[in-house]
Amino acid sequence: MNLFRNAVRPVLFRLGGGDAESAHEWTLHRLASMPPAAREVMRRRYAFSAPVDAFGVRFPNRVGLAAGMDKNGLALPAWPALGFGFVEVGTVTAKAQPGNDKPRLFRLRESEAIINRMGFNNAGAAALAARLQELGPIGVPLGVSLGKSKVTPLDEAVEDYLESYRLLHPYADYIAVNVSSPNTPGLRSLQDRDFLTTLLKELSGPVPVLVKIAPDLTEPAIAELLEVCLEHGAAGLIATNTTLARHGLAPGDQHLAAEAGGLSGKPLTERAREVVAFVHDETGGRLPIIGVGGIMSADDASRILDAGATLVQLYSGFIYRGPDLVKAVAQGARPSRATTAR
Repeated sequence: MNLFRNAVRPVLFRLGGGDAESAHEWTLHRLASMPPAAREVMRRRYAFSAPVDAFGVRFPNRVGLAAGMDKNGLALPAWPALGFGFVEVGTVTAKAQPGNDKPRLFRLRESEAIINRMGFNNAGAAALAARLQELGPIGVPLGVSLGKSKVTPLDEAVEDYLESYRLLHPYADYIAVNVSSPNTPGLRSLQDRDFLTTLLKELSGPVPVLVKIAPDLTEPAIAELLEVCLEHGAAGLIATNTTLARHGLAPGDQHLAAEAGGLSGKPLTERAREVVAFVHDETGGRLPIIGVGGIMSADDASRILDAGATLVQLYSGFIYRGPDLVKAVAQGARPSRATTAR
């Protein structure tokens, strides 16, 4: 990882005068414009095959790109070339929306963490559906993360999710229901039993539906949520989203602790593993889990897989460690508790 960390990352982190969102957008558009020949070079360097089955889908390896990195699917052909075994786009909402005011994305470099309060900025479900129809299959499974439009009242949230689902499920290998982002007012209240029961009933269909949960839930709240998922046909769980906690920050990052938003990266590593272990034990392994949160090394991935996850996703780890991390995780991850899941 020395080339990325010593040469590439410093350049990326200086883009836009050090503004994290400017660097993100610049990188995304460079990946989107990568020619096929360049993608093939990347594929030869980073792709690694270690197939696994989960919720009826065959994955070429266990490592996925988490939602939030490519909300509108702009660079979809590039991600498999960088070694990812699956890609989750979004979070997308039924209505296009600009998201929260800038600045809204912050690097906490000493902590290898990120705080974001993006607010589901995206071009809307219809625009993503048109892009996916034009693009066609990308060669690895595609997940689509759905969220609630900010302008939609909470009592109309089910129909809002359904509108996105109707448009996008024909292009998805699985649907992720994001009811756990801290950056849309009231959204986390949708993790309760009544709403989730109604939503899962309405989203029943041919495409597996996974529920993404917050790391800040108590164990009793997670247990209640799991009962609903098991009773009403959720295909799996994504654990976890970003956290509102600010534990584990390095001294040099404390000045950013007061920034509103969800924290991801290394400070979340242990809590994500704990939630995965609790979900696995509470369900007896009946719900496949995608583990995400603070995976910064192959060892982190192995530990979260050993806790009960079947697949993992990268976001902050990819930003700080680059594509070599993708291959290292794919090659080095050796789960012992969850090998395959239906």
